[in-house]
Amino acid sequence: MIKTSGLSKKYNDKYVVKNADTFFPLGKVTSIIGPNGAGKSTLLSMASRLTDSDAGQIIIGDIPLDQWDSSELAKRLSVLSQSNNINMRFTVRELVTFGRFPYSQGRQTEEDNRIIDNALRQLDISHLQERYIDELSGGQKQMAFIAMVVAQDTDYIFLDEPLNNLDIKHSVDIMATLKKLADEHNKAIVIVIHDINFASCYSDNIVAMKQGEITKNGSVDDVIDEQVLSEIYEIPFKVQEIDGNKISLYYRR
Repeated sequence: MIKTSGLSKKYNDKYVVKNADTFFPLGKVTSIIGPNGAGKSTLLSMASRLTDSDAGQIIIGDIPLDQWDSSELAKRLSVLSQSNNINMRFTVRELVTFGRFPYSQGRQTEEDNRIIDNALRQLDISHLQERYIDELSGGQKQMAFIAMVVAQDTDYIFLDEPLNNLDIKHSVDIMATLKKLADEHNKAIVIVIHDINFASCYSDNIVAMKQGEITKNGSVDDVIDEQVLSEIYEIPFKVQEIDGNKISLYYRR
């Protein structure tokens, strides 16, 4: 489990995250939701040591984050950021192979190739492995980057807005794959996400943020609530249950 306590970050004397207490358990999908500027990406970035915190503590397993050796941390925690631009021309397989670097240091073994093949299969992109990244659609490209993270084979997988600019099919495919990784492979999947209904249908836990603070943290039933969502987003919400899922309606005429 990853646990944060009192986690804070300021820019120009303004808190972007303030006193964030939360946890990301193994075997669960945790979604972080909230309006723009709520501090979602900053929280994820601090929890993965991409951004230094000004206060608070992050524990991974039983060890404080600042005590982890970087090479060992890369075998426990993988991160996919919002911007995944690459300047060199790689095939899909070459990109996914980068996920094995913490283990092989560029010298691939049969085990590395087996894990790469499995990651390509899990994301259903084996047929694209010899294609170049710049030849892919946006959805296919995102699948390739997620396959790279899956190939890293870490206990904790952080993804910052992985559904950006994707169509419904690719969004559903990615969320179903992430849910399967949590359920069947005991991964802790942590996602910053804007689509509340995807968060509701595929998450086990939801962290809701507003103005840098965690305003609600709990199960889907706890957070996908008309009053909770209306206060976070400052518009009226209506929540209905459809096929066992809590679906949010939010319209303004």
